[in-house]
Amino acid sequence: MDSSDLLPVGRRVAYWRGRRKLSQQMLADRLGKSKSWVDKVERGVRSLDKVSTLREIAVALRIDTAVLLGRHTEPVGVAERVEGVERIRAALSTYEIALGRPVGRGPVLPVEALAGAVGHVWSTFQHARYPQVVELVPRLLADAQRTHAHEPGTGRALLVEAYRVTASLLTKLGAVDVAWLAVDRAMIAATGDRLAVAAAAVQLGPVLRESGRARLATSAMLAAAYRIAPPVIEDGSLPELSLCGTLLVQAALAAARHGDDRTATKLLDEAAEMAARVGEGHDHHRTGFGPTAVELARITTTAELGETRQAIVRHEQVTTGDGWRWLPTEHRAAHLIDAARAYLHADDPVNAGRALTAVDRIAPAELRHRPAGRDVLLRVARDPRAPTTLTDLAATLGTG
Repeated sequence: MDSSDLLPVGRRVAYWRGRRKLSQQMLADRLGKSKSWVDKVERGVRSLDKVSTLREIAVALRIDTAVLLGRHTEPVGVAERVEGVERIRAALSTYEIALGRPVGRGPVLPVEALAGAVGHVWSTFQHARYPQVVELVPRLLADAQRTHAHEPGTGRALLVEAYRVTASLLTKLGAVDVAWLAVDRAMIAATGDRLAVAAAAVQLGPVLRESGRARLATSAMLAAAYRIAPPVIEDGSLPELSLCGTLLVQAALAAARHGDDRTATKLLDEAAEMAARVGEGHDHHRTGFGPTAVELARITTTAELGETRQAIVRHEQVTTGDGWRWLPTEHRAAHLIDAARAYLHADDPVNAGRALTAVDRIAPAELRHRPAGRDVLLRVARDPRAPTTLTDLAATLGTG
């Protein structure tokens, strides 16, 4: 247990203010209060009896309100994730190039070197090593911005890729508002290049969905997909078909989110035709697109539309094929978390636990650093029928 959990709420405010390296005056300024007000709160002279005030303080301190109230111990890794997201937010909030000022003090990387750095960060993300990606992204953004400023032609595609991987990471970490900033930067940087716009739109879909804008996500994904769709599938290049098919998948996921099963099915059927042409084992434009990727999306939409049993049957079939093993680790782990959720809906915590155990084996950061993964883990661990190993993991992570 964190020692702060034993403190009165005022002392917890002081504790977290110290952790965030804020003076009483700095916290007061963030809250629009006086330094004296903060001092009285921390000494317990002034009580905090309004939920709205507690929420404002929690936001200012970048913690959950429940942590401020001492209702649970801050889970392992949460503070580090929050601080990492704040560093990325700061990197995205610079406008030095637009204002004619240099970005940081580092040298301008040659395009070839930047391409290697972008590839390394993408590979690290696809292996689900999120803490390492958090550390790499701020430097990557600065490098990509500097190179683009000096080589606007050849550097633009790499800048778009830097923003894309940043948006993917932030969406994974549950920081959708910051992810939106990153994907917006990607879309702006890509403007004028239809393939670059399509690639950036791949990250826009999840951001819109997770922001509660599923209908907008459907229309945006379709517009991006049909802009690059070849008149005849056989005439399209494999990278082009991978982008177009992935965008159709994103549109289908969004359609399922707002209950349009007919559109979701139609779009997945269309994507499946493209996937058959692309084949398995490819990763054009970092999409992992192929027949198995489309089938996983079909499973997700089936579960989203309430056909849980059917989704489970399809899941158990697809995860035995070669195409499953060829997908990036991050893709497989994310699907297993969705599968665990489906098993829970089917009142099967044992198989839900097995799915999460597999996640912990291949991509432990999905449970340790991804809020959606931790949420499913907590729900599984609370069931008395769940595997003991999952209960122990939840306790270790501070979610149980």
